[in-house]
Amino acid sequence: MTLPKLHVAVLMGGWSSERPVSLMSGEGVARALEARGHRVTRIDMGRDVALKLAEAAPDVVFNALHGTPGEDGTVQGLMDLMGLTYTHSGLATSVIAIDKELTKQALVPHGIPMPGGRIVDSAELYARDPLPRPYVLKPVNEGSSVGVAIVTDDGNMGQPISRNARGPWQEFDRLLAEPFIRGLELTTAVIGDRALMVTELRPKSGFYDFDAKYTDGMTDHICPAEIPDEIAEACKDIALRAHRLLGCKGTSRSDFRWDDQRGVEGLFLLEVNTQPGMTPLSLVPEQARHCGMSYEDLVETIVAEALADAATGAPVSAEVPA
Repeated sequence: MTLPKLHVAVLMGGWSSERPVSLMSGEGVARALEARGHRVTRIDMGRDVALKLAEAAPDVVFNALHGTPGEDGTVQGLMDLMGLTYTHSGLATSVIAIDKELTKQALVPHGIPMPGGRIVDSAELYARDPLPRPYVLKPVNEGSSVGVAIVTDDGNMGQPISRNARGPWQEFDRLLAEPFIRGLELTTAVIGDRALMVTELRPKSGFYDFDAKYTDGMTDHICPAEIPDEIAEACKDIALRAHRLLGCKGTSRSDFRWDDQRGVEGLFLLEVNTQPGMTPLSLVPEQARHCGMSYEDLVETIVAEALADAATGAPVSAEVPA
């Protein structure tokens, strides 16, 4: 891929719980772009982000933010109003995909398998279980497994559920309760209009929470996953369909649980990440590398799609080696 030399503003940081991850993603992206000869302006997002973007006046913004307000449509709407070209998904897609309940409402009617469950008031948890144990509790609109708890007969793994415990139970009025799905943690990246492969994630202790995702050595990445071809193809098919149905741009990553005792009927999509991490431990760069695409090529591919989409109104296909 050959891009003209561009001025790219890399938007990172912010104030969500995923700020440290965003800073790592943004710095990696900035260095990759500079290595390819592009001019880069690093912007650590604050309340003055509109002023900083206006002063930079970039050709394109690489959105390396994670969580709210950089992944939920807020920043996307701001950049739309400013007439800026930016990477990853737009306003409507971001609003839906960050919200796990809205994502279900958008995808399940189209045959995408997702767990059941319901929205609960956090105060309800102190009085009774919202579902039969074991079940999973998670904030409706957080990523990176922030605030997730797996509640079993013996207690819970993850954020403690208590009136006195600091965590999502105090910060959020509404939580999503889902049945716990035993089995394997799988993930599939989509770049442009192609699903890459399936990675199995094996935490060395506990479950695949925030620390397991971003602490070196805490999780084994089996890439490609050692699973039946039928399951791998189903993951890629579902990931690509979800990407298209939600209107994702650039890249996305779909996370799954697979109950290996139930075959393809045990495969469930958990969520779609519209701005997946770009850190040294992140899964999209890892899968791209296994497909023959360097980190620098991946970054430029995401930028190229944003430019092509702004020019034509339609995304381009990623140049991922077959």
